[in-house]
Amino acid sequence: LYAHIEKCAAPCVGAIGRDDYDRLVGDLLEFLDGDHSPVLDRLDKQMHGAADSLEYERAARLRDQITSVRKVIERQQMVGPKEEDFDCIGLAEDPLEASVQVFFVRKGRVVGRKGLVVDKVEELAPAALVGRILEQLYGDVPATDVPREVLVPVLPDDAELYEEFLTTARGSRVRVRVPQRGAKRQLLGTVTHNAGEAFARHKLKRASDHNARARALTALQDALDLPEAPLRIECFDISNLQGTEIVGSMVVMEDGLAKRSDYRRFKVRRQEGQDDFAAMEEVLTRRFRRYLQERDEGARKGKRFAYPPNLLLVDGGKGQLGVAVRVLEELGLEEISVAALAKRFEEVYVPGQPDPLRVPRDSEALYLLQQVRDEAHRFAITYHRQLRQKKMTKSALDEVPGLGPTRRSRLLKEFGSVKKLRERSLDELLAVAWLPDRVARDLYERLHGGAATMDARNG
Repeated sequence: LYAHIEKCAAPCVGAIGRDDYDRLVGDLLEFLDGDHSPVLDRLDKQMHGAADSLEYERAARLRDQITSVRKVIERQQMVGPKEEDFDCIGLAEDPLEASVQVFFVRKGRVVGRKGLVVDKVEELAPAALVGRILEQLYGDVPATDVPREVLVPVLPDDAELYEEFLTTARGSRVRVRVPQRGAKRQLLGTVTHNAGEAFARHKLKRASDHNARARALTALQDALDLPEAPLRIECFDISNLQGTEIVGSMVVMEDGLAKRSDYRRFKVRRQEGQDDFAAMEEVLTRRFRRYLQERDEGARKGKRFAYPPNLLLVDGGKGQLGVAVRVLEELGLEEISVAALAKRFEEVYVPGQPDPLRVPRDSEALYLLQQVRDEAHRFAITYHRQLRQKKMTKSALDEVPGLGPTRRSRLLKEFGSVKKLRERSLDELLAVAWLPDRVARDLYERLHGGAATMDARNG
C-alpha cells in the first residue's frame, strides 16, 4: 500500500535496487544530520526529468515534496555557520532532581532536541552534575553522535579528561566549553530556559499525583493485610559486577514518593562468590543494627537510620524473604512488616504463606511495589555504572610518575588525545623539549604496556 502511494521504496519486494536504496538511505541520514543539499538536488533533478518526459503529475508531486522539505528546513533554527556541529546542554535543578535539555546543532541548524529529568542520588555540585550528564549522554553512543563541540553552563571537574573521553569516542578532537558571548551564549540561555519550563511541568504533574499515591498506599495496605498504610517503604536489592564488587542498595519511599536523601548504598564486606542471600543478610543486619543504635541514642538531626519502615520490601522470592524475616527476628524487630517481590512473574510473597499473594496485575498496589523495587535495582546498578564510566574517563596518563595535571593538560593540548599520543614513537616523545626524558620514557612504557626500547636516545 505505501509503495503504491509512493511513501515507500519497497525494497522488500525488489522495487528498488540495492545501490539506489543505499543512496536513498544515505541521503536521509545526511538530511537528518543537517546536510539538506543532496536531498533537494536529487528531488529537483527528478522533477525536471519528469517534466521533460511529460510526466506532469509526477513532476507536481516532486515539486510538492521540495516545498515540504524547504518548510522543514525553515523550521530548523539557524544558530551558527553552516560548518558548525555542536550540542548545547541547559540545566535546571533542585536538591533532588535536575532537568536537562539538549539541542543538537548540525551544519549550523538545530536539527533535534532531547529532554530528560535526572535523579540526584547524592548531593552534587553543578560541575559534578555536568560531568554525570556528559557520561550519561555520550557513554554509549556511536562516533557519529558525538559532535565537535559541547556547550555547557559550567565546566565539569577534570574537564580535560572529559574532552579526552569524548575525543576518543568521536575519533577526532572534541571541545567542552562554556560560551561567553554571541549566538552560542544566547542559545545556551534558550536551552536553559526550556529546561526550567520542562522542570516546572514535571513538578506540577508530580504534585497532581497526590490523590493517586494515597489510593495506591491504601490498596497496598489491603493487599498485604498490613496494620496501617505503609507511609515509609524501604526496599533492598543486591547487585554484583561479574561476581565482584557486590553492593546492596536501600531506597526509601515516603508518602508514595522517593526520599532520596535517605537512600543508602552498602558495599558488601563478604565477597566470597555470588551468594546474594549472604549479601542480603549482611546488608539488612547492618541497616537495622544502625536503627537500633540510633533509636537508643535518640532521633537527632542527621540520624537517617533512626526511623523504621512500615514495610520492608526485598527484591527476590521466598529465599530472600526468609533472610529478611530471620534478620528481623534475630534483632527483635518482628513488628516490622516484610514482603518480597520476585522479578520473573512479579509474585508477591509474605511471611507465613507458602504461595504468592494474588495481587491483580493492573492494581495500583502492585504498581507501587514495582516502582520501589525498580528504583532499588536502578540505585544498585548506578554504582557499577559509575565504576565503568569512571574507567572510561580515567586517563592512561594518570599513573605516569612525574606527569602532573599541568603536564598532562599540556600534552593533551599539543597532541590532541591519548590515542594520538599512543601513535607517537619514543623518539618523538623524547623530542618534546619541556618533557623530561625520564617522564617521556615512563609515558611511552605506560602507553604501550612494556619497557621503552633502547634504540631511542640512550641518555
